[in-house]
Amino acid sequence: MKEFLFSLKERTEVLFYFGLICLFAAVCCLVLTKTSMMQVLGTSAWFKPFKFFLSSAIFVWSMGWYLHYLGNSPSINWYSWGMVALLGIENLYITMQAARGLASHFNVTTPSLAMMWSVMAGAAVAISIWTAVVSFPFFTQSFPLLPTSYVWGIRLGLIVFVIFSLQGLTMGARMAHTVGGLDGGPGLLVVNWSTLHGDLRVAHFMGMHGLQVLPLLGFFVLRKPIFILIAGVFYVGTTTGVFLQAILGRPFLKL
Repeated sequence: MKEFLFSLKERTEVLFYFGLICLFAAVCCLVLTKTSMMQVLGTSAWFKPFKFFLSSAIFVWSMGWYLHYLGNSPSINWYSWGMVALLGIENLYITMQAARGLASHFNVTTPSLAMMWSVMAGAAVAISIWTAVVSFPFFTQSFPLLPTSYVWGIRLGLIVFVIFSLQGLTMGARMAHTVGGLDGGPGLLVVNWSTLHGDLRVAHFMGMHGLQVLPLLGFFVLRKPIFILIAGVFYVGTTTGVFLQAILGRPFLKL
């Protein structure tokens, strides 16, 4: 683990330190889920910032690792600082709302909250599109020093990430993540995905973390390109199926 962190710091110092900050914040929020009585929609208000900080750390460390293969360029440096700004805005607002016991997502009950919701939604879209743009060289360059299956894992992971991160727009359009019922109510532990109704967050989560799953499979497990391509098709099909399941109002797991 120490070697991984040292190598990550050498690859992209900006995203390395930002990831550390997010990881520390995630631990603090996790502690607050046990020590604070503040709730939003029937669950600890601190679970949402915990999940977002943890997800942000995983995302920026992943991108920092992959972008190293493209070399150092002004566009990558701008991207790194851009992610710090955009994710910082999102996570700071989510944390502030948790501290106040208020929902951060889909909360437009006042003009100022509506404005912040728009800013946060805009930041999320910008993260997806900017990631697609900065990652485009992965699809135009060759990487002879890297295992081919690993390169295809990165490519497929990026495609799945961009598609299903933008799938968040379906939640924004509906101003809710639950289909067939109201947000809140019984849900799975920590993630709080609804166990009674469809939940659009499941496919969003699975798709975004294809950015880690597929490259890892391509590097450690599926050493032939055809295998990682099949895995990529299966992953997209499964995530799409989970999305359609939610659209039909059916829970991911009914307990």
